[in-house]
Amino acid sequence: MPAPLSDRTIALIKATVPALDQHGLAITRRMYELMFRNPAIAELFNQSHQDAAGAQPKALAGAVLAYARHIDNLAPMAGAVERIAQKHVALNILPEHYPHVATALLAAIGDVLGDAATDEVLAAWGEAYWFLAELLIGREAAIYRDLAAAPGGWNGWRDFAVEEVVEESSVIRSFTLVPADGGTVVRHRPGQYLGFAFDLPGTGKQRRNYSISCAPNDRAYRISVKREKMGRISNWLHDHAVPGTILRVAAPAGDFFLDPASTAPVALVSGGVGLTPMVSMLETIVAALPERPTFWVHGALNGRVHAMREHVRALEARAPGVSTTTFYAEPAEEDRPGIDYDREGFVTAAFLHAHVPADTVFHVCGPKPFMRAVIGGLAGLGVPEEWLRFEFFGPADEHPAAVFQTETA
Repeated sequence: MPAPLSDRTIALIKATVPALDQHGLAITRRMYELMFRNPAIAELFNQSHQDAAGAQPKALAGAVLAYARHIDNLAPMAGAVERIAQKHVALNILPEHYPHVATALLAAIGDVLGDAATDEVLAAWGEAYWFLAELLIGREAAIYRDLAAAPGGWNGWRDFAVEEVVEESSVIRSFTLVPADGGTVVRHRPGQYLGFAFDLPGTGKQRRNYSISCAPNDRAYRISVKREKMGRISNWLHDHAVPGTILRVAAPAGDFFLDPASTAPVALVSGGVGLTPMVSMLETIVAALPERPTFWVHGALNGRVHAMREHVRALEARAPGVSTTTFYAEPAEEDRPGIDYDREGFVTAAFLHAHVPADTVFHVCGPKPFMRAVIGGLAGLGVPEEWLRFEFFGPADEHPAAVFQTETA
C-alpha cells in the first residue's frame, strides 16, 4: 500500500477540479499525443479508441476528474481501479510502462493549463499519480500471480490456433481457439474477456479485447466477433482468420462476471454483439444449475444480424429455469413473429421490471444507448445499484455512475 497523500497534496488536487472539469479532455488528448510519439508505448493501446470520437481520451478525462473529486476518500473509486487493473492485465501492461504515462500526463497538464500549472500543482499531481499507479501496480501483480499459478494459466502472450470458425449471423463470426502448445487453458469466469496482440501488414501492432462466448473449460476459448464497418482487426479476423491461424492471446481478465454458485434469479440482458459474454454465462448456468431462474432477454435489429439464436434455444430446452425473450427493432420481411422473435421494438427497462422477480440480479451488455436506457431505466424504477452489473465494450467514456442518472425507460 503506498504512503498516504499529504494534506497539502489533497488540497491542491481538489483545487484543480474546476480546471479539470473544463479542460480535462484537452489534457488527456494532449497526453496521448505525447505518449504516442514513442511507438513502443503507442502499440500498447487500442488505436481505434483514439479516433475523432475520442472514446479513450474521454474515458480517461472522466477518470482523472473522478479521482480528483474523490482524492480525500477513494472508496468510491475501488470499482474503477479494479476495472482498470483488469484491462491492464489483458493488455500486458507492466510497471515499466507507468513512468511514460506520468511524464506525458504532467507535461499535458502544463501545456493545457499554462501558468495555472505551477510547480506546486505539478508536484501534487505527480504525487497523486504515483499513489494511484502504485495501487494499480500492486493489484495487477496479484492478478498476474494468480493467473500464472492457476491450472492452465500463463502471463504475457501465448500462441493460440484457430480451431473452428462459425458464421453466427451476417455480421458475427465465432472463433474457437486452442493453445498451440497443446496444453490446457485457465478456466475463465463467465463474462470475462481475452486480450489479443496483432501485428498485421498495413495495420501494424494493435491490441484488442474480445469477450469469451463459451462456458469455462480446460481445453479452449471461443470469441464471437462482429465485423465493424471501420474495424481493422474485426475485418481481418472475418476475412483471414481460418483454422490454423495463430493468434497471440493474454489470459482471461475482467471484473464483469457471473457468480456461478448463486441460485438467485438472474437476468442476462443484451443488445447486438453484447450477447457474447451472456452466452458464456448462460452455458455455465445450464451446465451447473439448470433450475436457477434465468431470464435471457436479447435485442437485435432483425434475424439477419441475430447471432446464436438456435444455440440459445437449445440451451433453453435443456434448462427448466431458463426462459428467453427476443426483441427485433426492425424485423425483416422473412422474420416470423412468435417463431424467429418474440416482440417487436426495443428492450425496455419497463419490460424487464415487469417480467422478472423483484430480487433479480441484472447483467447487461450492449451499445451505449442500450446500456443507458436499460441500466438508467432500471435504476429509475428502484432496482438497487448493486443488482445492476454491466460491461462496456471499449472505454467507458462516461463514468459508470453517469449511467444511473438517465431517465426511466
